Amino acid sequence: MHRRLRKVLLFALLYAGAIAPAAADPVVMFLIGIAREMVVKHATAPKPRTPDIPLPDLSRVYPGTSVEPEHLRRLIDDSFLYLDGRQRREIFDSLHAALLEPKNAAVRGAMIEYFATKALTVRAAQLTLAKLSWREKQRLAEEFKSELGGLSEEDQVQLGELLRSGLLPVPGDLNQLLLTAFESR
Repeated sequence: MHRRLRKVLLFALLYAGAIAPAAADPVVMFLIGIAREMVVKHATAPKPRTPDIPLPDLSRVYPGTSVEPEHLRRLIDDSFLYLDGRQRREIFDSLHAALLEPKNAAVRGAMIEYFATKALTVRAAQLTLAKLSWREKQRLAEEFKSELGGLSEEDQVQLGELLRSGLLPVPGDLNQLLLTAFESR
């Protein structure tokens, strides 16, 4: 409403400017001058530029998402540092194939979000564990050894395989301490 009133007033003042200057009151001439300055200032003012948001190349994204396969590959490489290149490639290939499956079209976005959350959680845990001092890592290995007795034989065998293959998501030095504790149980 206020904006519309300003436009009407501006129009009236501009129209009044068309009247001969001799017939106009000095106050009206002053207001017309201000109105003209406002119009010129507004017309010459630079327009605020909206930031250009790059759109993803739709030929390179997973259908129905804005996620490129290269983003997932980078997420896997950054989050699963304890795995070798071949193992990270296997994870990517498996996830990539599942995301391209037409039957997964309805859950593609949720799959990506779930995977990204888990990958970032693994990465955060790895960074936290890597910051532990050597003494804290040794204490953690001792606690690990004492908890092994509560696991079933089958779980212990699987855990041993994970430790030997380096597939447990812990830094390498901690994995070695856990493996030593596991084998000395």
